[in-house]
Amino acid sequence: MTSKILLFVLVLCASVLAQAGKDSSALSAPADSSRKGGLLGSLHPIGKDESISKGHLQGGATLSLIQAETDDDALDVIIGEIYEAEGYSFTVEAFGGYFIKDALALGLRAGYSRTWYDIDFSLMEDLVDLSQHRKYVSNGFFVQPFLKNYLKVFDSKILYFFNETSFMVEYSYGLSQADDGEDISRTRNHMWTFKFGLNPGLCIMVLDKLAFETSVGLLGLSSSIVEVEENDKKHSELVYNVVNFTINLLALDFSLVYFF
Repeated sequence: MTSKILLFVLVLCASVLAQAGKDSSALSAPADSSRKGGLLGSLHPIGKDESISKGHLQGGATLSLIQAETDDDALDVIIGEIYEAEGYSFTVEAFGGYFIKDALALGLRAGYSRTWYDIDFSLMEDLVDLSQHRKYVSNGFFVQPFLKNYLKVFDSKILYFFNETSFMVEYSYGLSQADDGEDISRTRNHMWTFKFGLNPGLCIMVLDKLAFETSVGLLGLSSSIVEVEENDKKHSELVYNVVNFTINLLALDFSLVYFF
């Protein structure tokens, strides 16, 4: 009886020691290929071979263009007519980021924007008959540090959700010329804009390292300082702040992103 009890105690001790060895090896072993990361965490683990894991790089470019022009007929508006109008606005930017941890990238955007239009119109003909030929051109440059957090909602290496938190600093200058048939006036403006934004979006891996991303502005806080010079004389200085909580589904951003 005593030998049976002793044997049982020895087996129990061996089992406990074996389990303790497993636990200690699990604690001392390096992290498995399935890890969770990001500020918000993911519903599914992120593997070392995934493009959004720690140590990877991402880079890409974005180009947006808006162009419009009228036909030969005058365009009736509520308070007048537009006889002829044409213009465009485009923005080109490059960006890059480094994954400081799984699903969390720190990066920078930099870009250039240009707006131009030429319009000939007449307003309130029955009252003041305001007719003008107006031209406008502006150029802008911006830098935008960002923090992008990816969320692996589905157990897939193709589809990810993300949110990009960014702070943009932009400088732009523009020239406007108005001709009413008698006098020509020129106005210059210099503007500094500071903007904080949240941009949630969707990332789709179309190839092994190439992804298509689209996002929309969810929250925007901006502050602008504008200095206006009319006919080469300082005219006024304007400071205004904008808080934007609206979502414009017609103003989506599209980008091609390559992961290294």
